[in-house]
Amino acid sequence: MTTTLFHISDVHFGVENRAALDAVAKAVFEERPDALVCTGDLTQRATHKQYAAAARWFGQFGVPVWLDVGNHDMPYYNLWERFTDPFKRFRRLHRAVAVEAFETEDVVLVPLLTTVAAQRRWPWSDGVVKDAALAASVRQVENFADDPRTIIVTAHHPLHGPNTDGPSDTIGGNEALRCLGEAGANAVLSGHIHKPFDEFRSAGTSTTQVIGAGTLSTRLRFGAPPSYNVLTCQRGQDISVETRRIRAEA
Repeated sequence: MTTTLFHISDVHFGVENRAALDAVAKAVFEERPDALVCTGDLTQRATHKQYAAAARWFGQFGVPVWLDVGNHDMPYYNLWERFTDPFKRFRRLHRAVAVEAFETEDVVLVPLLTTVAAQRRWPWSDGVVKDAALAASVRQVENFADDPRTIIVTAHHPLHGPNTDGPSDTIGGNEALRCLGEAGANAVLSGHIHKPFDEFRSAGTSTTQVIGAGTLSTRLRFGAPPSYNVLTCQRGQDISVETRRIRAEA
């Protein structure tokens, strides 16, 4: 038995790449993955119109959808809402199209919040792992301490930075990777940097597979085209990652 996950990220409805979205949708309908996982930045400016477009797209597939919130998914123009209830619009979308939990015979998904409304550095777009968010995720991972399945943590921001030999851009990211790995997490999925990767990162006494998805938007970086990952998961084994690059016009 294996579990297949389609891992996408950084769709950025508002500046989305329609050809890339069509390519992913076609693959979902034809291949029927066990779940579609999106690690954040569903919208560009978190407007109601952009969230409505995201709801229509994610709601069409008839497969489980797993969503993380990204830094672009908090209100950009409504500062009152951003600072009083930054995830209100995301929660509404989540209730409409996403699952609260996902498990198969091979895989367990656990969310980690890395997005904050504001922080002491600029830009505010970079990740922050707060103590409470990390503790909540570690508790969930520890619930599966004796479970032979692959325990996958999902977050918007990479915990280790864009390269394993560089510093983490996510405040608390390295500590989070250590704590999650030592608690029993096998892998971390993320997005944010618009560039796919598949690496192994050691932190403390653990080694964790870190997997990043590219973007399905017109906001391309590092010369990387739009792309998504197909993850094949089997208990007791590393995740097999196929990155599908989409040579599509924006």
